[in-house]
Amino acid sequence: MNSMFNLKGKVAIVTGGNSGIGNGIARGLASAGSDIVIAARDEAKTARAVQEIKEKFDVRAMGVRVDVRQEKSIKEMVQQTVEAFGKIDILVNNAGVNIRKMPEEFSREEWDEVLEINLRGAFLCSQAVYPTMKENGGKIINIGSMTSIVGAAKAAPYSCSKAAIVKLTSSLAIAWARDNIQVNTILPGWIDTPLTAGSRKAFPGLDNHVESRTPAGRWGSPEDFAGPAVFLASAASDFVTGASLAVDGGYSQSTLIV
Repeated sequence: MNSMFNLKGKVAIVTGGNSGIGNGIARGLASAGSDIVIAARDEAKTARAVQEIKEKFDVRAMGVRVDVRQEKSIKEMVQQTVEAFGKIDILVNNAGVNIRKMPEEFSREEWDEVLEINLRGAFLCSQAVYPTMKENGGKIINIGSMTSIVGAAKAAPYSCSKAAIVKLTSSLAIAWARDNIQVNTILPGWIDTPLTAGSRKAFPGLDNHVESRTPAGRWGSPEDFAGPAVFLASAASDFVTGASLAVDGGYSQSTLIV
């Protein structure tokens, strides 16, 4: 059974993998034996994350600077990975951004920024790895959100981008199934990360809301994504594609009114 989850010899790109959920996923994949490419904009944070992975998991790891808004930058990320490791087996589309405002307050530029990074970036990264994945199969893991299935008053563009990620996943899963490429989505709930720090400031009482509404009784942590990511990146999920997996402590299933 353990061999089904063994990622030794695999090569994974994790966009936005230098902190938060992305880093939890990168560390999880490394713990199962995968070599890791952390692709992000902050080179200093990336360097620290790469060093920690190398020291703790004894796998090959490197950092690549990427801006998922730029197609040229994405293609360079793929080229650098193939040149260094010879292939790409796993892509985690985790890079994301949120801007918190009421709908009437958003500028067109802010709307475009969120959609460009969260949705178009995931599409362009998937498109860029397709030629190399087509040769030997592969796994694409998109990161959605609980707002993929519920709305949020102060996150209209974010919610739209994450809802669209689910449909992008379905479309890619259908299109590339015969190429032995499985495409799935993880839907995080309330996770304690730098990205949600802004939500805690914007919404007084959010801590109490999350802890009382979540059946597990706590916020999630980046480490909670290691297991789900390993499953979706491994042979254990070879007949799973187009699926959305909630990793939210039961939040999305709770009807508790708070």
